Amino acid sequence: MIPLRNENPTKTFPFVTITIILINSLVFIYELTQRETQLQDKIMQFAVIPYDLIHLHNPKVLLTLVTSLFFHAGFVHIFGNMLYLWVFGNNIEDRLGHLRFTFFYILCGAVATFGHILTAWNSKLPVLGASGAISAVLGAYLILYPRAKILVLIPLFYIWRIAKVQALWFLVFWIILQFLYGATSSALTKGDTGGGVAWFAHITGFFAGILFLRLFLKKDTQASRDR
Repeated sequence: MIPLRNENPTKTFPFVTITIILINSLVFIYELTQRETQLQDKIMQFAVIPYDLIHLHNPKVLLTLVTSLFFHAGFVHIFGNMLYLWVFGNNIEDRLGHLRFTFFYILCGAVATFGHILTAWNSKLPVLGASGAISAVLGAYLILYPRAKILVLIPLFYIWRIAKVQALWFLVFWIILQFLYGATSSALTKGDTGGGVAWFAHITGFFAGILFLRLFLKKDTQASRDR
């Protein structure tokens, strides 16, 4: 299922969500302008390298926990991430507030990266992308708006259908897929998940979003969870 939009109204304009999408898009355009060797140098500079972060020879590598959230490995990678952020981010930003949402996004993104690092702590392959942070947004959405309606595109072989599903079922289906893909990836690579998709970053980010949500909820907000 591919999410297209949600039918959950907001009270505020999603400045931060749109800004994050714009920054990611501009960085990706910048990536496209670089020669292959230049791009590799930039990725090694701004992406997370598990080995470097674990051994921490230079404290500056801690900054890559943030900078890595804005680099992507290809068009499909960035398009999928930004689509999910566009569909689900506005409601979470609306509920948390702009500033809290910003810190929530970055913190959960960093925590999600460690979820991958724990499975590939000696890897020198770069880890990049907003998937972990966006997974946290999905986890928060599951808690706050489980009954919200999501318009999704369902590819069924040669027939593509559009339907409305509750966020609960969409997100439960999504996290189950992450566990299945993660387990399959580990089995095929005999536990070495240093390359490919960082499935365990998705899983960690999702539960980080659930865990940290209460810390960032606006105390003066008494709105119902379900809209």
